[in-house]
Parts: sequence; C-alpha cells; structure tokens
Amino acid sequence: MENTKKVSAVIVTYNRLDLLKESVDALLNQDYKLSHIIVVDNNSKSDTKEYLESLGDKIDYLRLPENIGGAGGFNKGIRYFVENTEDDYLWLMDDDTIAHPDSLSAFMDYTQQNSNFSFLASKVLWKDGNIAKMNLMGYMSGRRIPDSETRVVETRNATFVSLLLDRDVVVKIGLPIVDFFIWGDDIEYTERAARLRPGYYVPSSQVTHATKANFGSSLLNDSADRTPRYFYHYRNKMYYARQRKLYRKLRAEVRPWLDYVNILFSKTDNKKEKLAIIRKGVKAGLKFNPTVEFAKDKRAK
Repeated sequence: MENTKKVSAVIVTYNRLDLLKESVDALLNQDYKLSHIIVVDNNSKSDTKEYLESLGDKIDYLRLPENIGGAGGFNKGIRYFVENTEDDYLWLMDDDTIAHPDSLSAFMDYTQQNSNFSFLASKVLWKDGNIAKMNLMGYMSGRRIPDSETRVVETRNATFVSLLLDRDVVVKIGLPIVDFFIWGDDIEYTERAARLRPGYYVPSSQVTHATKANFGSSLLNDSADRTPRYFYHYRNKMYYARQRKLYRKLRAEVRPWLDYVNILFSKTDNKKEKLAIIRKGVKAGLKFNPTVEFAKDKRAK
C-alpha cells in the first residue's frame, strides 16, 4: 500500500556552508519526497545566507537574528513545523548529517508496520562507513547496540542526527529547551518523548555524520579551546538526570565525578580549567530548572 504521509525535515546550521550544501542536496534527492525542508540558520555569515536564499521555494528558510545554539535552533524549527505545516512526521538533523537516498523511505516503510512510536532513529555512520562513535545507541537494558544489529529495537534516547518524530507526540511534549544551548537537548527531548510512546532504532535507515573525526565527546581528550562548552554538558546532564527513575538518575549524577577523578589523575592539558568546568556545570545543574515551551498546532485551528 502506498504511503501518503507527509514529512517535513528540519536542519539547523551555523557557518558550515560546504556541509550544509551536501546535506540539503541529499534531502532534495530523497527517494521518499519531502513536503517541506525547513532550514534554521543561527545567524551564519553572508555566504550561507546567500546560498539559502538562492534555493527559493525549495526550502523554508528561517534566519535567526542571533546564534541561540543547536537547542534554540531546533526549538525554532520544530515550532515552525507545528505552527506552519500540517505534515504528519518531522525529520530532524544537524547540518553535517548527510542522508542516504533511502534514509527516509526506510523510516516510512517501518511506519506502515508500526505507527505507535514517539521517535525513530537512524543507524549513524561516519565518513569511512564505520559506526559514528558520537551517536552510539543502547538497548533498553542500557547495553550498547552493536554494529551488527539488524532488527528494529526499542531504545531510551537518541540524538538529533536523523530522528523521525510523530507530529502528535511533538504537539503533546512541547519543544526542545532553548536554555540548553548545546549538548543534551536531544537526549532530554527523546527521553521526554519516550515517556509518552516507545522510541526505536531503525538500522535499515542509515545516514552519514560528517564530523571531522570519529570519536565521542570527551573533556579529558578534547582541545583546550573547547573546554568552556563542557559547562553545558554537565549542567544539562544534571537537569535531565532528575527526570529519570532512581537507578538511572543516580548513575547519571555520579558520572561527572568519575570524569573528575579521571581527569585529576591524568596527564591531560588544561587540567585545572577542565576540573573547574565540571564543578561549575554540576553546581549550576542543581538549580537549573528551564521552561518547556509548547507550539500551537496548525491542525487544531
């Protein structure tokens, strides 16, 4: 039976024009045609603005007056989807996500087998075809899903690197939290969604995450210039840990201090600053209580 459901894609971008061009081109050439391609521009330089304006009505272009981070960009893009389209599903991605021609069609094939889901997450590969270490996923037990897994399996959370969301779920759970700025907004959002309906890993849908290197985020090993941004990692983690059940809550709250001890006894550069950013982030996270916003559903008008 032909699938007639409509899908909007949202890309959030900031000054990565070459990757953005590749990402948008991949969306324009999907086997399953998109109804809307919504590009949220976090006030990039003029070259990005000129390129996006040149696409005309091929995209819906949202240029923000300032950079409000990935979390803010996804908040604005999802709000636009709810308030300005009547599409059935929302497909989220960063500007360095390169969809394969059948990425969306694989998702949509699964929606015909099971419509009772909050989100579907792709298998994310790196540029060499190996699994992307920044986007590793886990079974409900917490054990990592291996590269060899070919079944659709339930998962607790996922990243915004190729994530399909059901419109009704988006309307009910609200928008990503702008105040997160970066890091953890996708984990918090998908865990919020999964409390409403199950979320699934769909390995037949595959995308490439074109990051510079294939490794997960690590304050211990990251460069000194990136140390300040880890404030958001630890602060935001403390917030979404509080939303979890006891065992997972305690495990998440202990993790920053394991990182602290690991850095304390390491030979890493910039050690003093790295230890300070963990303390600062955890302390801020204890009182961090951001507001969840909701969008007015165009379908309800």
